[in-house]
Amino acid sequence: MPAVVRGGRRQGATKGRGQGSRNAPATPGKVAAIGRLDLSPRAVLISIVAGVVVLGGVLATGARAERISNSVSNKFDSVTSGMGLKVKQVHVTGASPEAKAAIQQAVGVSADQPIVSLDLNAVRDRVQAVGWVKEARVVRLLPDTLIVDVKEHDRLAVWQTAGHAYVIDSGGKVIPGADAGRYPKLPLVVGKGADQTASEILPLLAQRPRLMARIEALVRVDERRWDLRLKDGSLIQLPAVDQDSALIRLDALDQRERLLDLGFARVDLRTPEEVAVRPSEGAV
Repeated sequence: MPAVVRGGRRQGATKGRGQGSRNAPATPGKVAAIGRLDLSPRAVLISIVAGVVVLGGVLATGARAERISNSVSNKFDSVTSGMGLKVKQVHVTGASPEAKAAIQQAVGVSADQPIVSLDLNAVRDRVQAVGWVKEARVVRLLPDTLIVDVKEHDRLAVWQTAGHAYVIDSGGKVIPGADAGRYPKLPLVVGKGADQTASEILPLLAQRPRLMARIEALVRVDERRWDLRLKDGSLIQLPAVDQDSALIRLDALDQRERLLDLGFARVDLRTPEEVAVRPSEGAV
């Protein structure tokens, strides 16, 4: 009996200790540590000061970081140049003889310049800034060749206004740097607004080579209509609208009467369905 009592006590004690261990809250070490963090005003102030010091250090080394980056870039250029990857040839394609010199200057690439790190977008932007150039494409051909392909503005006509002459494209845009004196074969359009409307009348005249060959200048009148001045001093007055129909009437008269060969002082086509002709002096 005493042995039983002693064994029961031991079992009860053991059971009590096991239950106490199982019922105790399990607090991980990290969570407990967070719970013990010092969040006093003094600790917060120290943290802020430390952050400012670190930020100041980063800002202070900004120039140094830039120098390090430049050093690495220079080293890279040196290595690639040593491998033969440097500019030896620059080919400009699509450029007219008049524009080529300005385009080559705008490329701005020197011989033996590292080709791998060359900024192609910057080269393209410089070339497209040249007045002749409508758009450009720059291609790098390793190991040593740069291709610059350009598309120039088309030359539609020479525009004369306020005593000055300019070369314009089909959109009426003046082409900077273009010498009008070098384009004697381009049609001459004269007057305010002639630059913006030349692209409408010139295709109609191009369909009539007999007439086009005799035209000295196209004069814009009141920004509404055209007068065609011929090389022999004759004048053809076109209407403000439906110019194609007026030119068809002129074609018919020329075919029937050989008007352009015989000569005239003026042909007035401004009235629909009517042609008024004033003969030149001495004309039959």
